[in-house]
Amino acid sequence: MLRASDRPPVTCGRTFAGTTVLFGAVALGHAALTWPLQATLALFVGGALLAFIGEAIVVALDLLEHHVGPNVLGVPLYVLAGWTAVIYVALRIALLVASGLAAVLLAAAIATGYDVLTDNRGVENGLWTYTDDVPGPRHVAVPWWNYAGWFVISAVTGSLVVAFL
Repeated sequence: MLRASDRPPVTCGRTFAGTTVLFGAVALGHAALTWPLQATLALFVGGALLAFIGEAIVVALDLLEHHVGPNVLGVPLYVLAGWTAVIYVALRIALLVASGLAAVLLAAAIATGYDVLTDNRGVENGLWTYTDDVPGPRHVAVPWWNYAGWFVISAVTGSLVVAFL
C-alpha cells in the first residue's frame, strides 16, 4: 500500500488524467466522423460501461487501488477514456488486416500488448497500486489477471463494435 509520501505529485496525476481524457476525446471525435453512430456508441458507451464494471469489481475486491480522482466507486473517470481510446486504436489497426472475430481477437491482443508495455509505468509513478496477493506471475508489479481482464474486456467491446461495422 502506498503511503501519502509515495503518492504521485498532484500535477503528475492531473497531467496523466488530462492527457488520457484528451486521447479519449480525440478517439471519440475520430470515431464519430468515420464510423456509424451505432458502432461509436457501442465502443464509447458500451465499452466504457464494461471497463467501469471491470475496474469497479477489482477495486471492490481490494485488488487494485487508484490514487488519482475524481472517481466513482473507486474508479477514476479518466480511466474510461483511456480504456475506450486504446481499444479504438487497437480495433482500427486490427480492421486494416482482418475482419469479424479475427479482428476482434487481434484488437484484444493489441490492446493487451499496449497495457503490458504501459501499466507498470502507472504503478511506478504511483498512479495506482495492485493490492492483491493472487498467486501467479507478474510482469514488473502488474499481476497476470490484469492482462486477462484487458483481453476479455477488449474482446467483448470489440465484438459490440464489429456488429455495427
